[in-house]
Amino acid sequence: MSLEIKVPPVGESITEVTLSAWKKKDGDHVEMDEVIAELESDKATFELTAEKAGTLKTAAAEGDVLAIGATVATIEESGAPAANAESAAAAPVTAKEEPAQVPSPEVPANGYAPAPDQSGSSSLEIKVPPVGESITEVTLSRWMKKDGDTVEMDEAIAELESDKATFELTAEKAGVLKTIAQEGDTLAIGAVVCTIEGSGAVAPAATPVTPAIADKVNESPQVAPSKGTTYASGTPSPAAAKILAEKGVDASAVSGTGVDGRITKGDAITAQNKPAAPAPAAKPIAAATAPAAPQGARSDRREKMSSLRKTVAKRLVAVKNETAMLTTFNEVDMSPIMEVRSKYKDKFKEKHGVGLGFMSFFTKAVTEALKEWPAVGARIEGEEVVYSNFADISIAVSAPKGLVVPVIRNAESMSLAEIEKAIVVLAGKARENKLTIDEMTGGTFTITNGGVFGSMMSTPIINSPQSAILGMHNIIERPVAVNGQVVIRPMMYLALSYDHRIIDGRESVSFLVRVKQLLEDPTRLLLGV
Repeated sequence: MSLEIKVPPVGESITEVTLSAWKKKDGDHVEMDEVIAELESDKATFELTAEKAGTLKTAAAEGDVLAIGATVATIEESGAPAANAESAAAAPVTAKEEPAQVPSPEVPANGYAPAPDQSGSSSLEIKVPPVGESITEVTLSRWMKKDGDTVEMDEAIAELESDKATFELTAEKAGVLKTIAQEGDTLAIGAVVCTIEGSGAVAPAATPVTPAIADKVNESPQVAPSKGTTYASGTPSPAAAKILAEKGVDASAVSGTGVDGRITKGDAITAQNKPAAPAPAAKPIAAATAPAAPQGARSDRREKMSSLRKTVAKRLVAVKNETAMLTTFNEVDMSPIMEVRSKYKDKFKEKHGVGLGFMSFFTKAVTEALKEWPAVGARIEGEEVVYSNFADISIAVSAPKGLVVPVIRNAESMSLAEIEKAIVVLAGKARENKLTIDEMTGGTFTITNGGVFGSMMSTPIINSPQSAILGMHNIIERPVAVNGQVVIRPMMYLALSYDHRIIDGRESVSFLVRVKQLLEDPTRLLLGV
């Protein structure tokens, strides 16, 4: 008995995931709750586990984009004899059969006779699926298959785009595609996009025909396929097919390394066109010197953007296009904070178990400044401005698969030690790709520290739907004038990017000045003055 392992729901607004890596191979024995694959959405990466012990049979390839609820693999009970469909299908037709018993007038070149069409001539409507509570319509951005094309079940046929994400529409059965909507059309949820008529493809479970029968049916005998040949051999996965199309490489020229010879995403990335025949050498022109050929091979490498990277890119562009973003700058003398850290860092770590870093001081200073200038922590929703009486501070973290922004909840009521502990936990989860959706959503204000990478000055982009973000930079010793004398001080530039639609210049500048005052006199943070 086998159990299907399907893509689990991972959030209200997420309709598809990418199979980024198999942790177990096809045919491996797995235990219950053992990790078998890694799935990636546009917001997080999570692991897929086995729901019972048995033998793993993979149904998707690495790089495939899968809808929520799609089958990823099956697990067959250990010791249970699996049905050997291939052996059953391999029984040859005996030579005693009469030619009149051959069902089809023609045998395909691969030596397989088509299996009966299970769907008959029925037509299946493919509709726009629900993609989130707040989304009522989508745009058909492009057709990936043309009208009249034969499609396989679960093959990507079109690309739909909402105001939050782009996702693929897949065929719910094999057959002939009949398009209804056009590229660029705006479609409501549940609208019919196309239909799939009957079945125009040769079913996978095909019956091999012996050469003796092939002689009677065709004018010339056909060669039966070699042992081990399957319908998947030489067939690219949806992700691989897209990459091959972009590179202009014919799938027949690519050797598949996936299950049963299937062409995987990795095969498509490394695939190259066959070199063209060299043109005849031109006769040298007198008194002309040919330029020296460049040394070393020149090549480009194409890599598909991850769902997380695509989502971040779209959001950043949307912020630039939809907000009136400005940036104001100031500088802060870091001497007082550095002195406090130098004096108390050992005792602080001994008591609280975490180091005393700069981020806790900046977070605490921001929460105090937000109390005086609440518009900086507000956001626009429709035609209303929403003010919050709490400070959920988002901390930008550079994770292995892209930028993530986990949130410290109610930071205004936390001590420096509590903030440092929260930062350590969230940063650790970000590096291990274990942040949950709840830990990355919400937030009223963001802090980003480009100084850890050496940035001296930048204009950070607002983290929508928030209205402001504070950018920290590296600390540089510079000569500054203090009480009429030039002294060397560790200085840091601060940048506050804000949405001018709800934050005026007076509020933005005053907010940043207040943060500067609190940082240059940390005692104010303790006394609340």
